[in-house]
Amino acid sequence: MTRARGRKFGPAARFDYGVAMKPGVWQAAVLGVVSAIGVGAAIAMTAPGADAKSAFESPYGYERTWNAALRFVRVDNGWKVTEKDDQSGYLLFEYRSPESTKTSPGSLELVRGGGRDTPVSVLVQLPQMPRYHEQVLLDALASKMRREYGEPPAHRKSEDPPVDAGDAGVD
Repeated sequence: MTRARGRKFGPAARFDYGVAMKPGVWQAAVLGVVSAIGVGAAIAMTAPGADAKSAFESPYGYERTWNAALRFVRVDNGWKVTEKDDQSGYLLFEYRSPESTKTSPGSLELVRGGGRDTPVSVLVQLPQMPRYHEQVLLDALASKMRREYGEPPAHRKSEDPPVDAGDAGVD
């Protein structure tokens, strides 16, 4: 066994835990490990989930948008419609990506505006797919409506004339 300046090396060397890990150092090490675990857990719990949702405003009104969306899903893409309700404005379907043969659930929701021809919010959800799939569907639906219905109608202001509050002018 070799000695260098009074220290042992190799298998015969013994580490003196009492000298290196004084109570304050040991407590600081445990506190650091516990803090790291706590920060990691906090980050994991606050991270956003894969609950993607994409939307756009359709200026074509509810009826035209509903009809175009249903034809887009069923006829243009051949996806199976599993449930639909035109009064509530939702459509559930089995989405098949061009990149895969496996189907995944998808939903399309229309949120009505105030009037008959007011803009409609169209929301698409494909929870098992990356978000860009949703955006591609919305872009294709918007393009289909422009092709079939032409340019969007100009947004009308209120049809009712403003109410005359009566001014103090001369009659």
